[in-house]
Formats: sequence, C-alpha cells, structure tokens
Amino acid sequence: MHETVTLAAGWIDTGTGIGSDIKDLIFNVAIPALCGAFVFIVGVKTKAPGPTIMAVIFAAIVWGGSANMDQLQQKTAEDIVKYDGGGGGQLTNPGDQ
Repeated sequence: MHETVTLAAGWIDTGTGIGSDIKDLIFNVAIPALCGAFVFIVGVKTKAPGPTIMAVIFAAIVWGGSANMDQLQQKTAEDIVKYDGGGGGQLTNPGDQ
C-alpha cells in the first residue's frame, strides 16, 4: 500500500510562520517608525506648527487604524452581515436613497 505524503507540508508551515512574523514586524515596527519619520520630516521641512500638528494627527490615525485592525475587521464583517440582502427593512428617511 502507498501512503500519501505531502512533501510541501514543512514549507507551507514555514511560509505561514514567516508571513505571520513579517505581518507582526510591519504592524509593530514599520508603521510606527514610518509615522514617526513622517512627523519628523514634515516638522523639519516646514518649520511651522500647523503642518506638523496635522502630520501628527494623520500619523495617529494611520497608526491607530493599523493597531486596531482586528476590531476594524470585526466591525466590517458585522456590517456586511447586517446589510447582506439589502438590509431587509424600510428606510427611516426616504431622502437617504
């Protein structure tokens, strides 16, 4: 009798592990570092508080969004399930069409 052996099983596990490590590296190191670099470069180039403050706000939005990706994914999935099939109810405000 022949047994079926998946020769790529080790490579698949290795690739999955590397993918998870790279994802963690991007979300925990690269995005915060790039946000900090963005704020620093805007501050140095403009030498004005207005654009630097806006850069800080924008960097905080990007960093916060990436840090809360699990919650955003869950909320998006809930919205898709809720509105699948057109919502199934009447519009409360006909002007929203």
